[in-house]
Amino acid sequence: MLSVPERAVFTSGVASMAMEIVAGRMVTPAFGGSIYTWGSIIGVFLAALSAGYALGGRYAREYASRGTLAALLSVGALSVALIAVGGDAVIVAFEGIGVPARYAPILPVTALFGPPTFLLGLISPFAAELSDAESHGGASGRVYAVGTVGSIVGAFGATFALIPSFSVPVNGLLLAGLLLVGALSTADRSVETAASLGLALVVVTAASGVVVYDVSGNDACPNVGGEEVVVDTQTAYADLKVVDDRDVRTMYIGCVPQSATYTDGREGYVFGYAKYAHLPLLFQNDTERALFIGGGGFTIPQRYVAEYPDVTVDTVEIDPEVVRVAKKHFGLREGPRMNVHVGDGREFLAGTNRTYDVIVLDAFRADKVPFHLTTREFMELAASKLDADGVLVANIITARAGDGSAFGRAMVKTMNETFPRVYQFPTANTNALQNIELVATKSGERYTRSELRALADEKTVGVDLSGTFSRMRPAGDVRTDDVPVLTDDYAPVDDLLARQAGDQYVISGWNESTAAAGS
Repeated sequence: MLSVPERAVFTSGVASMAMEIVAGRMVTPAFGGSIYTWGSIIGVFLAALSAGYALGGRYAREYASRGTLAALLSVGALSVALIAVGGDAVIVAFEGIGVPARYAPILPVTALFGPPTFLLGLISPFAAELSDAESHGGASGRVYAVGTVGSIVGAFGATFALIPSFSVPVNGLLLAGLLLVGALSTADRSVETAASLGLALVVVTAASGVVVYDVSGNDACPNVGGEEVVVDTQTAYADLKVVDDRDVRTMYIGCVPQSATYTDGREGYVFGYAKYAHLPLLFQNDTERALFIGGGGFTIPQRYVAEYPDVTVDTVEIDPEVVRVAKKHFGLREGPRMNVHVGDGREFLAGTNRTYDVIVLDAFRADKVPFHLTTREFMELAASKLDADGVLVANIITARAGDGSAFGRAMVKTMNETFPRVYQFPTANTNALQNIELVATKSGERYTRSELRALADEKTVGVDLSGTFSRMRPAGDVRTDDVPVLTDDYAPVDDLLARQAGDQYVISGWNESTAAAGS
């Protein structure tokens, strides 16, 4: 049975770790989900807790009491509730202050989460002072063990229960409520109880708009507009929106357009880059099985099934909510030739006994790339699952030249380590960020632009590939001496992506573009 001080420590442990997970969901839409963002979050929380431990230890003998613990929990609850109500405004205020991209998340995380985390850090040394253990060592050991168990509960609870079930503001309100319950259970006099109840009233009043906000939808992507919002939710992986606008339905994942389809019966791709996924058929005489890593709205896999009656498609999508939305709003239908697998693409590829004629890698965003799908080891795995004349296509977002092209050029260099031929296909005639298709073949045969045009004229691939070859460049024409080969041991993907942060992202074949990559 936990004593009163230990209950306070347990509550603070749950709340502090849950807040750390929630902080990631708040900051990621504005600053990306890179290692710099998460490193900033972890560092700020540890610094704030350490400051709280140090100051609490200094003053514990003089000020430790049940009333003090209740007050700390109550003020912490108020701070968390204010984050839930006004956190987005603070993040927006810090977005354009001119700090280098890798350091930018430190400031809003410190401003928002530093104070409440510091307050919660004070609780452990105060609780140790109030402990009835026979020795200081016994008191400290028990208090910090209880706090750690609370942190474990907070980590798992936020990850597997709160984040998948509620919006970020509602999560903040729930954590504020948890701290208030802890305060009420800790207070030992009626005046403290009344004060805690008064704070509870303030918190509930201040946060009352949060519930309304959640019912009307999660507005984590204010730059995404349209005539009608069809889906507006938060999954375990990202913010997910589906928007209808001018006979086009678009799926946004993490505020970036990922898939689109026409809603007025028109055929064809909305996004011009999608047709490049059909390039592999030019390099092969017989295509029977294709694998797509990354599903989104499943527009390209479904087109494969419709255009090529002899092709069976496997698609791996990590987010089950994306699959559900694709089935409901993008016409996805599973069948004998359309197999949908929920899971990680690399794990699926490592575990399958099948080989493929085509592998399409379509799981990257402008600001967030699963590094384990970029490395030499992954390319070797993919090559081992391709038939002798198999082709891998990677749809990446990068620039054609300049500092913003570093990630794309590193991908070319890495793929060239495994595949005998690699080709780069920019999809737009601009130096802005764009979808660039990297096509890697196991065959050693080299093709020129004119030869590919001739193959496109000879073969029926179901889409018009004219105009796709004028910007094609073989890997040998792409500068790679200043970028690394990406490996499982060293893949500085976040650093490479940071060089293109804030650049305009242009989607070929669409009448809109996002103002900034990943925004």
